[in-house]
Amino acid sequence: MTDPDAPVRAPRLQRWLPWIALVTLLLVAQTLLVWLTLRHESSRAQEEADEIATEAAAEMKRDLLGLMRSLQALSWGDPPAERWRADAEQLLREQRLLLRVERRDPQLGVADAVDGPFAVPLFSEMPRVALDVDAGIACNAARHLAAPAFSRSYFVPGEGGIGQEVIDICIPLQRAGRDVGYLVGTVGLGQLLEAALGPRQARRHELSFVEGDGTRLARAGLVRGAGIYQAERLIDVPGAALQLRADSAAGRPSLIPNVATALVLGLSLALFAVVSLLARDVRRRARVERALGEALAFRKAMEDSLVTGLRARDLHGRITYVNPAFCAMVGFSEEEMRQPLPPYWPPEFVEVYAERQRARLVGAGRPAREAREGFETVFMRKSGERFPVMIYEAALVDGQGRQSGWMSTVLDVSAQRRIEEFSRQQQDRLQASARLATVGEMASLLSHELNQPLAAIASYASGSLNMLDDADGEGAPSRPVDALMRQALERIAEQAERAGRVIKSVHHFVRRRVQQRETLGADQLIDAVLPLVRLQARKSGTRIELDIPKRAPRLECDRTMLEQVLLNLTRNGIQAMETDTPLEDRVLALRVQQASPQRVEFVVADRGPGIAAEVAEQLFTPFYTTRSEGMGLGLSLCRTVVEQHGGTLEFGPGADGRGTEFRFTLPAARTPAGAAASSREAADG
Repeated sequence: MTDPDAPVRAPRLQRWLPWIALVTLLLVAQTLLVWLTLRHESSRAQEEADEIATEAAAEMKRDLLGLMRSLQALSWGDPPAERWRADAEQLLREQRLLLRVERRDPQLGVADAVDGPFAVPLFSEMPRVALDVDAGIACNAARHLAAPAFSRSYFVPGEGGIGQEVIDICIPLQRAGRDVGYLVGTVGLGQLLEAALGPRQARRHELSFVEGDGTRLARAGLVRGAGIYQAERLIDVPGAALQLRADSAAGRPSLIPNVATALVLGLSLALFAVVSLLARDVRRRARVERALGEALAFRKAMEDSLVTGLRARDLHGRITYVNPAFCAMVGFSEEEMRQPLPPYWPPEFVEVYAERQRARLVGAGRPAREAREGFETVFMRKSGERFPVMIYEAALVDGQGRQSGWMSTVLDVSAQRRIEEFSRQQQDRLQASARLATVGEMASLLSHELNQPLAAIASYASGSLNMLDDADGEGAPSRPVDALMRQALERIAEQAERAGRVIKSVHHFVRRRVQQRETLGADQLIDAVLPLVRLQARKSGTRIELDIPKRAPRLECDRTMLEQVLLNLTRNGIQAMETDTPLEDRVLALRVQQASPQRVEFVVADRGPGIAAEVAEQLFTPFYTTRSEGMGLGLSLCRTVVEQHGGTLEFGPGADGRGTEFRFTLPAARTPAGAAASSREAADG
C-alpha cells in the first residue's frame, strides 16, 4: 500500500539532509580538533623537554671543556708551590663548579691540594686515598693518551651521611718529553647541573645524571619530573661519558582544565550557535548578493555601453580613471595614459594645454562656475590622427567636501564636423543645381530661339546652291569663284545643320529625354572634330598627334554629344599649353584603343604644367573654373555625358610625368554574333 505522506517527506528530507551532513561534519571536525589539541599539547611538552636536554648537554660540555682548559693554564710555566697555590685558589673562586684542585707526583701521590672556598672540604669525612681509584684510572689513561682525561663519576660522603657525586679531570704534566706529575681537578655534578639549568627551566623541568640502568646520580631543579615527557642526551668528554636526563614536571593534558582544550570546546559550542544563525541568514544573504550582482552587472553594462568618454584626474592632472569608451576613442590603454604628460595631447598643442592645466590647478578648491559649459579642443589618436572633442568638466568632491580632482565627459565631435562639412557641400551642390536649372531653362529658350535662324541660314544656303546649279545647267561658264562659293555655301549648310543638331542634343540633355544612339567608328568621331581642333591648334602653334588603329573600334553613342566632349577636352588641352609650355613642346595627342572587348578608351593628352592638387579636388564641380572667361560647366557636362553613355571620365599626369591625360571609356558596339548570343542567354535565363 502506498504511503500518502511519502511525497511530503521527500522534499523535507532533501531540505534537512545538507544540515544533518553539516552537523555530522562539525561533530567529527570538533572531535578531531580536540584530539589534535591534546596531541599538540603532548608534542609541545615533549619537544620542550628535548630542547632543554639538548641545550643543557651542550652547556655542560662547554663548561667541562672550559674547566679543562683552565686547569691546563694553571700548570703553564712550572710555577713554584706558593705561586701555584695562589693561582689555584683564584681559579676555585672563579669556577664554582670546581670543588678541589690537586698537584700530584709521577707516582700519583698528592703533593699539594686546594679546596674550594664555598663549601666544606670535599674529603673531610673520608680520606682522599680511599676514593682515589677513579682518579688513578683517569690519570693512567691521560698518561697513555698524553692528553687530559675525565674519570667516571663516584660518590663522596659528607656530613650527616649526605654527600655528592663528583667527577675528576686529570691533566698530565710533562717536561722535556718525560712525565713530571699530574694536575687533578674535581667537579661536582650537582653544581654542573645547577649551572646548566636556568631559572625558568628549573620551575618546569628536572635535570639529572643517570646510570645506564636508570639510577639517578645527581639532580637539579625546583620540581620533580613526572616521568612522562623525558629526554636523554649523552655528554661525551675525553675518557668518559655522562648520561643526562631532562624530565618535565607536566603530566598528561586533561580535557577541561587545559586552557586550549577549553577554548576549543567553547568555540565549538559557539560555532554550533553561529551555524544555527547562519542557517536563517544564508537565504537572505543569497538574495542580497544576487541583487547586488545584478546591480553591478547592470552598472558595468551601462559603463561599457556608453559611447561617451569618461576621464577622472587628480589635483595634479594625473589620470586616475578612464572608461572603455575613452580608451577606444584615443586608442591608448589606461596604463599608457597614467603618465605626467597625456599621450593623446598633440605635440603642437602641448604648451597650450599645459598652461591651461596650470591655470586650472591654481583655481582648484574654488567653486567652478563654468563646470558644465564645456569647451572644444583637439586630441590625438594613437595612430597620430587629430580629431575634435567637446569636454564637459566638473569638480570631484570627496566625503569631506574638498575637491579631489575633476571628472570630464569627452565627446568625439569629428563625425558631427564631417556632417556639418557634408551639409555645407550639399548646400553648395544645391546652389549649383539651382544655377544648372537656370542654365537649362536658358538653354531650352536659346535652342527654341536659335532653331529658326539656323533653319533660315540652312534654307538660304540650300537655295544659293540650287541657284548655282541652275546657272550651271543653263550653260553659263563656270568660274573658280563659283567653285569657292559653292564650297563655302556647303560648309555654311553643313555647320548650320551641325549647330541645329547640337542645340537639339542640348535640349534633349536638359529635358533628360532618351538620346539618339547610333553605331559608328571611333575614327569617324575624330575626323568630325579634327578640322575645328586643327583650326584652334594653328592659332597657338600646337601640333596634333593621332594614334588610331587601322581597324578602328566601333561604339554606340550619341554622336553630337561625344563630339562636344572631344572638342571641350582638346580645347582645354590646347589652352593649358598656351602660356607656360615652350612652342616646341606644345603637342596634343589623341589616342583611341580597344581597352577590352566591351570597352573603347579615348585619351586626350597635353604637355602643359599639370593640375594642382587643390584644383583637382574641384575639377568636375559645376561653375568652378580657373579662367576668368570660363563658366566652369565644360568638364562637369563632359563627365555627365560620358556617364550617361555608361562610361567613366578620369584624369592624371602624363605617361612621362609631364602634362595631363584625360581618359574616358565608352561601351563598344555589340557585333551581330554578340547580340545574338546575348539574346540566347536572355532567353535561356
